[in-house]
Amino acid sequence: MNIVIYDQAEGLRRKLDNNRTPNQAKTISVISGKGGVGKSNFVLNFSLQLINTQKKVLVIDLDMGMGNIDILMGVHAEKSIINLFEDHLSVHEIIETGPNGLSYIAAGSGLNHLFNMRETDRSFFYDQYRELVQMYDYIIFDMGAGVTEDGLFFILASDECIVITTPEPTAITDAYGMIKHVVNMQRSMPIYVIMNRSLGYQEGQKSLRRFNDVVSKFLHVQSRSMGIIPDDKTVTQAVIKQVPYVLFNHRSKAAKAIKEITNNYLKDSKEIHGQSSITFIEKLKRLIEG
Repeated sequence: MNIVIYDQAEGLRRKLDNNRTPNQAKTISVISGKGGVGKSNFVLNFSLQLINTQKKVLVIDLDMGMGNIDILMGVHAEKSIINLFEDHLSVHEIIETGPNGLSYIAAGSGLNHLFNMRETDRSFFYDQYRELVQMYDYIIFDMGAGVTEDGLFFILASDECIVITTPEPTAITDAYGMIKHVVNMQRSMPIYVIMNRSLGYQEGQKSLRRFNDVVSKFLHVQSRSMGIIPDDKTVTQAVIKQVPYVLFNHRSKAAKAIKEITNNYLKDSKEIHGQSSITFIEKLKRLIEG
């Protein structure tokens, strides 16, 4: 009798295992309208805080020619994403390891190789990315400032966008232009906004609320307030030391803000956005191949 029950339970377990869908990493593009607003610094410290919540994270630096994720960590990458395209190295050969086990792929130059490659070469990239989404919970693209035709494919294929801006009028204007460009091509894209280098909490909240109101009024989409990061001299000190500020001083105002932002994001993401039924690769194929 016990053997029969055990066999039935084992059969049910195997059936459930066979029907279980594999893990699919959420792909996030972090963008900005202009350079110098702290986008890469946000990517790095946000990713490390996600790791602190037991998430597996891969950062891919797509700021071609200007990538500095490795510099912010004080490490030197032996390989870059260009080695994937040009040398057909596997993703396992180009992934580097940063502090606290953070996985990252460094930037290079010549991203347009992807869009000029033969179908067999593109298929190689697709296959490699499919491996990545099984390995991580989040894959975060650190995009170059502004909009390029090449980078736009990656942004539009992502599950979500995070827009980094500061209260400066030029940064606000350029961030709005960036969002306008994205939503004109894909209105359903979930967009979060970070107000970086805010001089005060109340002022930062006001700037963020005013920005989202303008997006809603003129673009007719709802961007979500992800949070405020205060202007903090610790950030500058950490950059000089080439240590992420959440590790340099976890009690700093900026580090505490990142922790709160990450916790709120995980809660909001779980409650509001389910995983897209269309994968990143499927969307990228449609955009590239038509």
